[in-house]
Amino acid sequence: MTRTIIATLVVPALLTFVTATQAEDWPQFRGPEGQGFATGAAPVEWSKKEGVKWRVALDDPGNGSPIVVGSNVLICSATKDGKTRSLICFNRQSGQRVWEQSVKFATEEETHKTNPHGATTPASDGERVVVSHGTAGLYCYDLSGREIWKIQPGVLKHMWGYATSPIIYKDRVFVNWGPGPSIFFAAYSLKDGSELFRTDEPQNGDGEKNSANKPMGSWCTPIVTDINGRTTVVCTFPTRVNGYDPDSGELLWHCEGISGRKGDLAYAQPHIDDSRCVAIGGYQGPGIGFDVGTASDLTDSRLWRLERNPQAIGSGVIVDGKLYMGFAGPNLIQCIDTETGKTLWRERSSAGAHWASAVIANGLIYATGQNGETIVFKPNPKKFEKVAANDLDETCNATPAIAHGQIFIRTYDALYCIE
Repeated sequence: MTRTIIATLVVPALLTFVTATQAEDWPQFRGPEGQGFATGAAPVEWSKKEGVKWRVALDDPGNGSPIVVGSNVLICSATKDGKTRSLICFNRQSGQRVWEQSVKFATEEETHKTNPHGATTPASDGERVVVSHGTAGLYCYDLSGREIWKIQPGVLKHMWGYATSPIIYKDRVFVNWGPGPSIFFAAYSLKDGSELFRTDEPQNGDGEKNSANKPMGSWCTPIVTDINGRTTVVCTFPTRVNGYDPDSGELLWHCEGISGRKGDLAYAQPHIDDSRCVAIGGYQGPGIGFDVGTASDLTDSRLWRLERNPQAIGSGVIVDGKLYMGFAGPNLIQCIDTETGKTLWRERSSAGAHWASAVIANGLIYATGQNGETIVFKPNPKKFEKVAANDLDETCNATPAIAHGQIFIRTYDALYCIE
């Protein structure tokens, strides 16, 4: 459906407190619908010393984002060498560490210094929680930390590490399993981890370099959404955007155009608005916009394709046909018309590089940058309209979670609850 946001009145005080119905949980990467939209109010202004309900120091840095399920806040973590990979549960009200489940992994896998092991985000259905530890496997626990099942779908191997997260839909877990020597979209039973289907994605290369010896890989977390009245799972792969049937894994449609002059790379999620999709490749790669119709190959019917864009790692949000998105290099926040691909405005970001994805609450967009600053601004297609800039002064690549009137931010040093 088309997103129309009515901004709430921002009170000029340190914090805007919740006065209406509390928001629901934030059970997976980028919230209930996986596209960054919170259903309730949230704090607007805070600092490292004010507005912080609790701060809990973390043993290891990580890019994985928190999720919120009832009284639980869960994050993925790992030691520097990646030989211990963990799922940690905290109490939402106190920040107390409730339980931790760790997996030992003998191999010291390669990754990039900006992407420590523990880069994924868990997902929960309210009773169970599933976490990807990369090659170490996919694990399912109940909310008391008891292991239910574990599987090892395949090898993830890349010089820049792993990061794509599982999502839950009804009785199944969806994954984009990559990057690696073979990549695929798959579904596993939430009950016991058995494979329901696997749809291989062709790739022209070894998983790290394409046939032109340029980098390749997808770190995109899939999205489940309704398009033209049909539930579809959408994911961006190294060269194209794919839409799948959630029951069978059948490839319903695809649109080429992600491959760029610097490589075949995808970090950000596709952005869906009704039947329109906007996807932007990584490493200053191409951006494409297209409408999903009845054809299986949508490449020739693209609305637009821009060959070069700023570095897109985090994802944006679409409001009234406009995409609002933070970029990692150069460090910009932009507003893009989804019909034409035209940039309506761009603003240099004081928050640094935007690896975190944008989220939206109170009719306001929250964009967290790598220096720990969260910029809050209005979805105004005519100009950048900043409401607040909230600095935690710690490295942050994780996307905030908004639930129950609180914001949860994971930095390299700590987990914060803002209230």
